[in-house]
Formats: sequence, C-alpha cells, structure tokens
Amino acid sequence: MSSIQRDPGSANSAEAKKTELRVNGKKCSWASYMTNSPTVIVMIGLPARGKTYMSKKLTRYLNWIGVPTKVFNLGVYRREAVRAYKSYDFFRHDNEEAMKIRKHCALVALKDVKAYLTDEGGQIAVFDATNTTRERRDLILAFVKEYAFKVFFVESVCDDPEVIAANILEVKVSSPDYPERHRERVMDDFLKRIECYKVTYQPLDPDEYDKDLSFIKVMNVGRRFLVNRVQDYIQSKIVYYLMNIHVHSHSIYLCRHGESDHNIQGRIGGDSELSPRGKQFAHALRDFIEEHKLSDLKVWTSQLRRTIQTAEELGVPYEQWKILNEIDAGVCEEMSYEMIQSSFPEEFALRDQDKYHYRYPGGESYQDLVQRLEPVIMELERQGNVLVICHQAVMRCLLAYFLDKSADDLPYMKCPLHTVLKLTPVAYGCKVEMFYLNVEAVNTHRDRPLGKVLRDPAPILRRNSYTPLSSHDQVKRPRLYSAGNRPWLPLAPTPSALMPAGQQSQESLCEGIDYDSPEETSD
Repeated sequence: MSSIQRDPGSANSAEAKKTELRVNGKKCSWASYMTNSPTVIVMIGLPARGKTYMSKKLTRYLNWIGVPTKVFNLGVYRREAVRAYKSYDFFRHDNEEAMKIRKHCALVALKDVKAYLTDEGGQIAVFDATNTTRERRDLILAFVKEYAFKVFFVESVCDDPEVIAANILEVKVSSPDYPERHRERVMDDFLKRIECYKVTYQPLDPDEYDKDLSFIKVMNVGRRFLVNRVQDYIQSKIVYYLMNIHVHSHSIYLCRHGESDHNIQGRIGGDSELSPRGKQFAHALRDFIEEHKLSDLKVWTSQLRRTIQTAEELGVPYEQWKILNEIDAGVCEEMSYEMIQSSFPEEFALRDQDKYHYRYPGGESYQDLVQRLEPVIMELERQGNVLVICHQAVMRCLLAYFLDKSADDLPYMKCPLHTVLKLTPVAYGCKVEMFYLNVEAVNTHRDRPLGKVLRDPAPILRRNSYTPLSSHDQVKRPRLYSAGNRPWLPLAPTPSALMPAGQQSQESLCEGIDYDSPEETSD
C-alpha cells in the first residue's frame, strides 16, 4: 500500500510540478483534450459480476485512444493488508475488525487515485471494487468533490446463475485468495462471499436517491443497459464502449496482405499488386482456413488491391473497409525509403524521435490511424470469428489495442508478411498464437533507432498530430485509388515540383514529412 506525505513548505513547487505534469500529460494525444477535469470511474456490483473484466478492458481502450487511465483494484490493497485469506467470514458485515481494514484499504486506494490524477498526469482512474453500499459511494462522492474530480459510476448487475458460475470458475479459481485451486471449495466459499455482500447491497436508484448521478447500469453482461445523466464527451465514449463489448467466445485472425511489388521495390504506400510470392501466400492462406475449419469466418479487407487480391484467392465472401487502408503517406506515397532518407536527413531524424505522433504532410500519423480504426475495434468486439487482411501500420494499431501496448511501442511492433496471428480473448487479456505459412517474403520491419539525436532541431516547424497546421506550400495528393477505380485526375506533384527553379527550400519541402519505413505503408 502507498501513503501520501505532504510538505506544507513546498506547496508552491508542488503546484508548479502538478501544472507541468498536467501540460505534459495532455501532449500524449488528441484524446486527452476530451477531459477538462480528471474523472474517477467507480465500479459497482456484487462479486463475480465482471467488474474487473470491464475495468481492464475499459482502461485498455482509453489508453489506446490516448487518455491516460489506470485501474485501482481494491482487492490488491486488501491482500496487502491481510496477507493470508482464510474464508468468506472476512466479508461478513458484522465482522467489525474486517470492516475497519476494508475501509482503511479504500481510503489508501483513494489517496493513490488522488496522486495519480493530480501529480502523475493521469486523466482517468478506475476504482475497481464492489462499492455496494450508499455509505461507501457517499465516501467516494465526498472525495471527488474535495478535489474537483468528475465521477462516473458503472454498475454491473447479473442474476444469471450460469454466467456467475462460469465467471467464478474462469477467474476466481486462479485468484491469489485461493492458492489451493480446489474447484469445489473455491465455488462454495465464493458463493458464500457473494451472500455476505447481498445482505447490505444497495443498487443504484435511478428514480430517487441516485437520480442526479452520472452512471450506466450493465445488466446480464450487456443484454440491457440503463444510462443516466452523461456529463461530457469522455463519459459518452465510456458508454459507447461498454455498450459494444460482448462477452462471448471468439477468435480474431490478423494478417497482412501477400507480398506486393512495392514491398520488393522498397516503396512506401501506393496500390501495387501482389508479387508471385504474394499470390503463393494467398493460396496458403486459403489452405490455412480450410485446415482450421473456419467455416463461419468473416473476412475483412481494405480497399487497396493487395488485400483484395489476397482475399479473392480464399473463395469466400469478404467485406472491403476503407478505414482499413494503410496509413496515408501523403506526398511521400510511392517513394522509396532510401530516397527519403538521403533527400531529407533532418526530417528522417525527427520521424525517428517521435514516430507515433509524426504526421506525413498531406497524410496521417499513427495517432490519426488509431482514431480512424476505432470503429473496427468496436466491430471486432461485437463479432464472432473474423479474419482481417490489412497492412502493417493498421495491424500494429489493432494489435496494440488487444495486447495493451503503449504509444511508444506501437509503431515498432513486428508484423511480418505471410504470418497469421490468432487472438483469443481470455479473462483479463488476450492469448496470441502465431502461424507462419512457409512462404518467403521480404522483411519490411525497421527496428527502433537507438541513440539518434537531431543535430539542429530548431529550424523546422514540425507538423504532428497535436499541431496539425499546414504550411503554405503543402500539397495534398489524393488518396490512392482502390482496385478497379482509377484516379480521375493525375496525382498532384510534390511541393518541389511546384516551386521555381533555384528557390526550392529543403525546409519548405520537408516540413512535417512523416518518415516511415517500407513496413508501414508499402506493406
């Protein structure tokens, strides 16, 4: 457990630090501007109702869209205070000693919530506990009022005995409270623990006592919802997400298209066709689907030819999603990586320093791509088995969501050609299986650069995802066409082609160019 110590003599410096952290924290993403004050999400519900499951998924989603979020699980604090759990008697409402310990743990956790939101740059704290009594919730309301935080309650209500039993067996049997892992004894003790909570459980009352609170009730794992007084945009995002996650058994298959001609040539972007080895991979992918008997599989592609040609070989229906198109490289489309590096070395260095935020002039950044792919994530949460045939930058963003990767790590995740990743959601995470289909391909991965420092960072006004201003010479090239739809106008020339001879400036040419490796946009 942590404790908070305050030095009155350092109030001014502490306030300055708080301001600095808040400013720096907001730089992490456009999504940070959704919140004009920190928010505490308070979970409510009896044990084995999926509160921790929802807490972890919601936290993963909010971090993925760029809102710094952290879970504070009260069970962790309780296990720190009481090293050895004995039985359900600890949770009896008439066990005065245990009740004091539980309240102390809640207060310590709330102190940590306060430190995270005021001193560590956090935007959202998820208070994961039962919080089943009005007394406890009033304590939390007094806390958020004292520090001017917003609060949003998430209550999980479930009366389906099959769902409750499945949750106990899937999650609670492996809980640190039950090191012996004896299924029958765990089930018996945990059901009695639930009964202890039922004695004092006071659900949210939307008609009278709690009518002024902001909350969502999730009933029977998403079969019904009740939403009350949503205050702001971030709360609407939370409601939107919780109404889309479905608890069901399914797998998601991710792969890139087969190797393309541009992959071989080392060119980024474009809409090239498959190479001979790329076509061979498409055949191997069809055999993979047949071998694994994925008869109910949905197949999604982008609207670029290399994914469509890969899907055509499968002999099954497929859907084309424009939002699955590869990251838009803007004026750098169809240029080789070496050409860009040699022509604009300063921009190359800038790109290496901040690959996630850096945006191609006339194109996109990884952060833009995450925002674009949010509807895909929502559909993947709702669907059954799906195969997504996409591109490397797109695949990285999708993987980062399911594997809870940070913005720093996302642009460097390895997504090799001719490899299928099978993602199977489990209790509090995602199981990953990798299948290489034994068809050779070029390696388009570029490792994170080490020790690279820009020699003169001052002259260039970088155009990134949180300062999206266009320069006067910026030319937007049309997004490359899809299969069967030739562009109705020729591609626009780059800025260098438009400027008078002798007046071309490297600074004006490369303002904000998002240097990327072939793995990002040529895949």
